[in-house]
Order: sequence, then structure tokens, then C-alpha cells
Amino acid sequence: MTRERVYLFDTTLRDGAQTAGVDFTLDDKIAVAAMLDGLGVDYVEGGYPGANPTDTEFFSTPRTRNARFVAFGMTKRAGRSTANDPGLQGVLQAKADACCFVAKTWDFHVREALGVSLDENLVSIRDTVEASVAAGRETMVDCEHFFDGYRANPDYALACAKTAFEAGARWVVLCDTNGGTTPEEVADIVRAVARVAPGDRLGVHAHDDMGLAVANSLAAVRAGARQIQGTLNGLGERCGNANLTTIIPTLKLKPEFADAFETGVSDEALEGLSALSRAFDELLNRPSNRYAPYVGANAFATKAGIHASAILKDPRTYEHVTPESVGNHRRLLVSDQGGKSNLLSGLARVGVEVDRDDPRLGRLLAEVKEREAQGYAYEGAEASFALLAKRALGRVPDFFVVESFRVMVERRHNAFGEQVTVSEAVVKVTVDGEPLLTAAEGIGPINALDLALRKDLGRYQPYIADLRLTDYKVRILNGGTEAVTRVLIESIDGDGEVWTTVGVSPNVVDASFEALVDSLTYKLLKAGAPAP
Repeated sequence: MTRERVYLFDTTLRDGAQTAGVDFTLDDKIAVAAMLDGLGVDYVEGGYPGANPTDTEFFSTPRTRNARFVAFGMTKRAGRSTANDPGLQGVLQAKADACCFVAKTWDFHVREALGVSLDENLVSIRDTVEASVAAGRETMVDCEHFFDGYRANPDYALACAKTAFEAGARWVVLCDTNGGTTPEEVADIVRAVARVAPGDRLGVHAHDDMGLAVANSLAAVRAGARQIQGTLNGLGERCGNANLTTIIPTLKLKPEFADAFETGVSDEALEGLSALSRAFDELLNRPSNRYAPYVGANAFATKAGIHASAILKDPRTYEHVTPESVGNHRRLLVSDQGGKSNLLSGLARVGVEVDRDDPRLGRLLAEVKEREAQGYAYEGAEASFALLAKRALGRVPDFFVVESFRVMVERRHNAFGEQVTVSEAVVKVTVDGEPLLTAAEGIGPINALDLALRKDLGRYQPYIADLRLTDYKVRILNGGTEAVTRVLIESIDGDGEVWTTVGVSPNVVDASFEALVDSLTYKLLKAGAPAP
């Protein structure tokens, strides 16, 4: 059976750049374009040349090897020729393989936003497409607010799509710009448009304001569209765009789509999707969504003991695809809801082998449940779980012993007369029987403790030289001034390995210090530091 081709158009660097708090540098854009090129998407939309210095520089040279490099722009202004429209000419002069022009297709927007007649707008669409095709560019038209426009005036919306197609556009892309259309409406409208432009020339651009961007994109494909626009991790304005990290594995792994369609993404590239998703979030300096479909850390995580037992017998009992197919992995979480199956899986994950009938296993399970009742959460702190398990089995040496610590917070005036708040920590530890006293100032009590603790660990100092903290989370487990606090600390070392440790106490500083000590101990164990 011959499968039809579905084309993937990524707009992370253009529409995704409109996300609040996201501001791509030139180096960021170059790095993301390389990620997308390696993934196998067909089109990479890089931005709007001429709109800002970064995008103009980005389009000064081709940035992709395999994907089509796309410049974004607007249709020409009414009353001007294409040759006399600087914005249009800037797009056509960019070092791009293709051009994508946004066009108004909702009569309300044409009259109110553009302030031109409906016929003038059709002329702008026609002339822009013809100029782009004449310049040798593969040409696309993003029909902005198309679904709203179709509901308001179907004849005019269809006229816009037909004009773009007849002028030579390779793709006529129907945009749910407000994100307010349902999958049923999308399918009906795509089928209607297919009567004036064939489906293999139609694309869809969905926004996620109702949480339906992925569903709407798939509905459009079912109805005949053959291009999907989206972004990495659903980046985009307001609630985001259609998430390609969800759409791509769905197209490749779910039989309804995999049996009927093919994409440019290979099986090998798909296996790198989870890593790519995390690398993209790292570039944005934001935490990854643990609950993201397919690629999230919890996408294949199971907590209930009965579920875990079934998964160990046959993963298909609770997994709709194999985690390895998208480069993710199965996690059977160690928690107060889990049993021996979860615990054994958790132990194997942290490199601890123990027989199922080992009596220490039952004691460890009881300790895990007791500690989680106190507020510990090991499903999000596997480094602390690894230490707990290895201590229960007698496999963690006491590299150092904390004798005491003290933190002082002082508000004072500095030498310039400015009021500042300074935290100072003093930590006393024993290494090889030798007491070591260190002090440090930090921007807060936890930072000061971290600096003081890592300042001098005697002969173990070289083993922690590349250790740094990357994230710090505090959760209050119950209300009131005597609340119990849980702290999670994320650390990274020079090898790029990331781990999380947990601390629990009624005192947030004490909980933080516990997590800090676990982080250092895990690093020393990982680095193969010699026992005392």
C-alpha cells in the first residue's frame, strides 16, 4: 500500500518566538535550526527578515541542509506594487528556499485591521504570490483567522484561499489563529476548502487556546490537508501552537496515521525526540514539562503497585507505545502506593541489584513508606532514593560527617550607603577524623550554605569541583507556622549528568541542607571517591 506524504512545517523560530519570556538570540536560532534539520522536518520557518536585526542577520545565509529554509512576511500593502513594497522585497531578497506570507481572510479583519476593501485584499494576495513565484521561491500563504473568517463569510474566505492557490502558492495554510475551533469544525471546513484547492496543497496552523491544537491538526489531515504547522514543545503565543513533539510520534506510531501516511522523520530521529525536547528547554533555560505526552519524564511513569506488576509482565498493559521508540524510558516509581515490583524496578534503575526474596527488601520498602508519610517524595528525587537504598544495603561510606551548621541573615548598609541583605553560613564537618570549619556569604541562606559546604571537603574537594546547583524547589506540605517543608534540589556536574535530591523538615533551611548533603554524597559516590 502506497502511503501519502504529510509535510511538517516548524515555526518555532517565528511563531514560537512570540511566546512570553522567549527571546531568541542569533546563536539560539542557529542551534534550533540545526536541531530541526536533524529531526527531519520539511520546513523551518526562521523568522521575519527586515523586522529586527536578529532575523535579518539570520537570513543572510542559508541555515539548513535538508529542510526548506522559510522566510516569513506579509502580503504587499494595498495601493503599492510588489516592486515598491520594502517589506515584501526584504523577504524575497532573504537567503531562503521558500517564503510564507500571512494574509487576512476574515472580512472583519480586512475592513477593520487593514482598512481596505475585500477586493483590494484579494489583489494583494494574488500579486504577492505571483511575485514570490516569479522570484523562484516556493510560496506559501498563511490564511490568518481562516476558520473564524469562514464562519463569518464562507464565500470570501474561500475566495482568499482560491486566489492564493490559482496565483501559484504551493501551500494554502488554514490558520486557527484564535485557537477557538473544534476538530469537527476543522474537518468540515478543510473538506469545503478542498473543493477550491486540492488537499495536497492545503496545510493547517492550529493554536492551543482550547487544548485542541494537536487534535485539530490531526483532524485536518484526516479531512485531506497534507501539511501541518507547529512548534517544538508547543511553544507559541498565549497558550501555544500545535505541539510537533506530540504530533510527530502520533503520525509515526499510531496505526491510523502510520499505515496511511509517511513523514520525513526517520525511526532513528524519532528515538532522539525526547532528548531533543529536553535540549530545547535547556536552551530556553526553563524546566521541561514532566507531563508532556511521549517525551515527558512522567510520560511512562507508573506509581500504583498493581499497574507496575502488570507492566513488568507485559508493558502493553499500561503503555500505548514503547518509550524507547521516542527515546524515553519506563519509570516504576518508588512510593507509598508501590509494592515490591516498583521497588525492584527503582533499585535496578539506580544500579542496585538485590534478590526479590532478600529480607532487606521488605525493610527498605517499609522505610520508604514511612519516610514518604513524613513528606519525602522519591519519585522526583532518585539520587536520594539511590542513597537510601544503598545505605540500607551497606554500600554508602561516610565520606564526611556534618557536626554543625549555622546561618545568619543580616540587613545592613554597604560601603556605598546602600541597604543590602547578606546571608552568612558556617559549616563544621569532619573528614578522616579531621575537623574542618568553613564560612561563606551568599545571596540567600541556601546559597551561603551551599558555598560553605563545598568550600573545603579535604581530600574530597577535587571530586566536587565541577558540581553546581541548577534548580531549587520548596513545597509547604501543610499549613500554619509549624508547617513541614519539602525541598528538592537539582544538581549537575561536568559530565552533564543531572540528579535531584530531597530534604524534609519543619525548618526550610534544615530541609535544604539535608538535600545539599545528599547531593554532595551522591556526587562523591558517582565519582568513585575512596572510602575513609
